[in-house]
Amino acid sequence: MSIFDSMQINASGLSLERLKLDTISTNIANVNTTRTEDGEGPYLKKEVVFEESFKQVETSLAGQGTEKSFGVKPTEIRGNTEDLVMEYNPTHPDANEEGYVQMPNVNMADEMIDMMTTLRTYDANVTAMNASKEMLTKALQITIG
Repeated sequence: MSIFDSMQINASGLSLERLKLDTISTNIANVNTTRTEDGEGPYLKKEVVFEESFKQVETSLAGQGTEKSFGVKPTEIRGNTEDLVMEYNPTHPDANEEGYVQMPNVNMADEMIDMMTTLRTYDANVTAMNASKEMLTKALQITIG
């Protein structure tokens, strides 16, 4: 394991959390969008899907390798098609013949909770990265001094 691996892991976490915040802000901005650009129904809530990132690392002189975790990586941003809401509003331009409008499946309370959780995770990654930098600084002071 390299001396900079912890910082690389934290950097991948920071990048993922920033992408999640961008996705949450897009969801909030489209909470009332009943027609998308292509005209195919309401905005669908977006969710970031991610997985652990692995790298092949050689661990012996024979060249045998093992997989080591090196943080996380986003795999896709997918639209959630569940929980679309039908709202009665006969004066809305997108209302059907019964007067119902298909509304986005974005719940503001859920989005705010997701945003707070994401911000806390981002802060935890920043704290861990600062701790790694402090340890590296102390290690350099020991070897130099």
